[in-house]
Amino acid sequence: MSGGELFIVLIAMLGGAIRVSTPFMFVALGECLTEKSGRINLGLEGNLVLGAMVAYAGSYSTGSPWLGVLMAGCSGLVLGAMHGYICKLPKVNDIAVGIAFMSFGTGLAFFFGKPYIQPTAPRLEAIHLADWSGDPLVAQALQVNPLFFVGIALAAFMAWAFRNTRWGLIVRMTGDSAASAKAMGVSVDLVRLLATSAGGFLAGVGGAFLSLYYPGSWNEGLSSGQGLMAVALVIFARWDPIRCIFAALLFGAAGAIGPALQSVGISQGYYFFNAAPYILTLFIMIASARSKSAAREVPGELSIVK
Repeated sequence: MSGGELFIVLIAMLGGAIRVSTPFMFVALGECLTEKSGRINLGLEGNLVLGAMVAYAGSYSTGSPWLGVLMAGCSGLVLGAMHGYICKLPKVNDIAVGIAFMSFGTGLAFFFGKPYIQPTAPRLEAIHLADWSGDPLVAQALQVNPLFFVGIALAAFMAWAFRNTRWGLIVRMTGDSAASAKAMGVSVDLVRLLATSAGGFLAGVGGAFLSLYYPGSWNEGLSSGQGLMAVALVIFARWDPIRCIFAALLFGAAGAIGPALQSVGISQGYYFFNAAPYILTLFIMIASARSKSAAREVPGELSIVK
């Protein structure tokens, strides 16, 4: 590979990392908030897919992609609230409910989304950060959607709030020790319901990015399991919102390897490189299972049994 081809591959991977990481980012931040409160929500894949469909339908119906984003977030919030309410009932398992809601959200999206597979909806506009460079490759790679910056700002706010606000302390205390939270007069069920609802909202917004920006259409194979991979991403980030951003970029870069190599005519092993995010997820889960640091930082109330 020549120096020019290497430059093209690196630029393509940079642009791909930014684009592909954005939905990972929102779902991971939503799951991070949920797990910080002591609850696991494996159903965010359903929130993501339903959010993608609702965003596309909302943008097509109203002519405003940003209204579509808001509607997508609201659809995720509803699923998150339903998940949170059911999980507070006695002898209900978070994992089982999450799997059920993953299928439920996906099924709703497929059922109600059929009329929107063909029509074209208004899409989110990108911010052109590198038009000044005069290089079309760099300019195209650095066309960044505003939601990417919203995700970074949100991660910074969450990290600050967990450390410096009363609400952040309550969420962390609820996730680490429900008994301590109850002793302080905190309603554990309410905190987890609100955290799960907010996490669902963020996952819905991540879905809006998929249908309204990249790849920018609605179809039934849109997500490719990104909601489930984001759960592994949160473990890899050790429940830290800032680390979630870097982990999402890492996943995004892994997903961009195949298209980047294809852009310089390297097609051998293309499908293997397309599987890179899934391979990375597997290695992350194996490494996290053996990590003493991750075991120390996991919220104390997280468990597959009650």
